[in-house]
Amino acid sequence: MFSQLLINGLIAGAIYALAASGFSLIYSNCKFVHFAHGSTIAASVYALFLFYAKLGLNFWLAVILTIIFAGVFGWLMNALVYKKLRKRKSGGAILLIASVGLLIFIESLILLIFGADVKTIGFIKIVKGLEILGIIITPLQIIIIAVSIVLFAALFVFMKKTKLGKAMRAVADNKEAAEIVGISTEKIYAWSFIIGSAIAGVAGILVGLEQNLEPTMGTNLMIKGFTGAVIGGIGSIHGAILGAFLLGIVENFGIWFLPSGYKDAIAFTILFAFLLFMPRGILGIRQTK
Repeated sequence: MFSQLLINGLIAGAIYALAASGFSLIYSNCKFVHFAHGSTIAASVYALFLFYAKLGLNFWLAVILTIIFAGVFGWLMNALVYKKLRKRKSGGAILLIASVGLLIFIESLILLIFGADVKTIGFIKIVKGLEILGIIITPLQIIIIAVSIVLFAALFVFMKKTKLGKAMRAVADNKEAAEIVGISTEKIYAWSFIIGSAIAGVAGILVGLEQNLEPTMGTNLMIKGFTGAVIGGIGSIHGAILGAFLLGIVENFGIWFLPSGYKDAIAFTILFAFLLFMPRGILGIRQTK
């Protein structure tokens, strides 16, 4: 039972971490809570449904188009809403309210276009899980963990080794100093939304392959991603990934003692505990102003 719950926690944590890493990337550079990140996940799921199930495109082509769509979708949100608000010197509170409004608006738009009936991608058929050392795991769940690990490794290399990644870290650390040395903060903001939203697109694809589709599915995943980011340190991408995996593990071990319906209650309890007693998170202490 212990091993099975641990694997289940890692699977859930991998999905949460995909949401948390993209969210944290945007937050670390733009310095506001982008709750509409959840709508990017939902829109990406429905984009995959449209490309593959409705238009009949090749699945892998549909996946590539979905990731591109997610990046463009995030860029448009920044260009059409947040950038205009920044030009008006709007503070973080206004940007937060705008992000919640965007989340509600986009989810309502998805509902209007696709309807409320249950939909499925239908690419991966339900199969019996594989038994490995007494642990039951499906091929899709193995893919979820593998894709997440590869993506996080690529993100780590990108942030550490590339010119754009270093510029993002400079803006996240000190925007004014970055501007003095010639880094365009608006370009970094745009790239943050493109890359963070593309990661959200990957999360949407993996969730859409495993679950039924519903317009509000991004909201719950965003809450879990936000909780993971708070646990690990909301301004730290590495911390967000760590916190998301810890949340997935704690949730699944929690239902060892409590009914499965208490998963969300466990997540919110952890969120409130960190906000009250450790608001910087596990790795947040390393962040500098």
